[in-house]
Amino acid sequence: MRAAFAQPGFTRLFAGLSTSMLGDSIMLLVLSIWVKTLTGSSAMAGFTFFFMCIPAIFAPLVGVWIDRIRRKPMLVWGNLLSAVAVLPLLLVRDAGDVWIIWTVAGLYGVSFVVLPAGLNGLLKELMPEQMLVDANSSIQTVKESYRLFGPLLGAALFAWLGGWAVALVDAASFLVAAAVIATIRVEEEAPEPEEGAYWDQLTDGLRHLVRDRVLGHLLIGFGLSMLVLGFTESAIFALTDHFGEPATYVSVIVSVQGIGAVAGGVASARLVRRFGEVATSTLGLVLLGLSALGIAASPAMAGVLVSIVLFGASLPLLVVAYMTILQRRTPQRLMGRVSTAAEVVMTVPSAVSLAGGAALVTLVDWRWIFLVIGVATLAGAGHVAFWLRDELRGRTTEPDPRAEEEPPVDAPAPLDPSSPLGPGVGAA
Repeated sequence: MRAAFAQPGFTRLFAGLSTSMLGDSIMLLVLSIWVKTLTGSSAMAGFTFFFMCIPAIFAPLVGVWIDRIRRKPMLVWGNLLSAVAVLPLLLVRDAGDVWIIWTVAGLYGVSFVVLPAGLNGLLKELMPEQMLVDANSSIQTVKESYRLFGPLLGAALFAWLGGWAVALVDAASFLVAAAVIATIRVEEEAPEPEEGAYWDQLTDGLRHLVRDRVLGHLLIGFGLSMLVLGFTESAIFALTDHFGEPATYVSVIVSVQGIGAVAGGVASARLVRRFGEVATSTLGLVLLGLSALGIAASPAMAGVLVSIVLFGASLPLLVVAYMTILQRRTPQRLMGRVSTAAEVVMTVPSAVSLAGGAALVTLVDWRWIFLVIGVATLAGAGHVAFWLRDELRGRTTEPDPRAEEEPPVDAPAPLDPSSPLGPGVGAA
């Protein structure tokens, strides 16, 4: 990973992202803890993350816009607007103000769509292709390392001063990130306007994913997992209730998850280099499924925490492997649309599962919920392993050369081939 920091501009980008991710790690879990504290409802607390997923439904509209502007200014302004977006939390006083928390969660969801898409494009400008995995691994490792103390710090600050203090810290982190990223020197080429029908431009990203065999099957495998993974956001509060722990104990669980996540982040680049993105993604899905089954079978909180470490290790493997192969197999002119299309394919199932989890937790024992998560995730791993078995064995994963073709002038674009415990998986 050290080689990535020798590239001009990456150190400052890393510093800016690290600052904003620290604010995220302090804030995100506090949103659901805040709702749980105000309402006493595990379902409403878990439902908070549903609102973060809603903007992903409209992500393709944003993707077209992202592909028409330079990435660095977009990241600067995106962080500035994110700082403003969290400030309404200063107005929250009682259970009647839960709607403010959910509104801010929705605005957070917008940043989860825009900022990662812009980051993918800027990384392609700054980094040689062979160093993309090192850059992704570095970013993901520091993000996951914040799980070791960020949620605990957020919960402590929430218990000591209240949610308003956490909101101010988060806003400050976005402002610092914007200031640091603004100092990066990078010569970005102005995106060229595209010809053709707006609908063709809008759907270019999704068609790229569908026509690219590797990206398409990986998304299906991830989608099967995301269709149930959102259950955790409500089930985790039911789990803590079962073992007699307060809502703030979720911050301890997330911090323990960070132990595995740091190990997974450090190992991810090496695994991708040795076995490839497809094999590393499959391994991540298998570890995720086994950890969920381990949580379901745990008779005591100690067993849950052991499984949570495995859970944490799986996420960086998935994120680093997928982001690297997505960046590598996608032409720059489509990066915004492909990134946001992937966000839709993965986040919509997650939003459905978040809503479903909020209802299930009131009807079904939390152990059954984690059992379903484990089985469905292993099914996703099986799908990837079967349909991409050639790539799994280490054979070529080069993108289809047609993915680099530009659409002819005055003609429609061709069919180009080309998340706390649950959400944030696609966060920067």
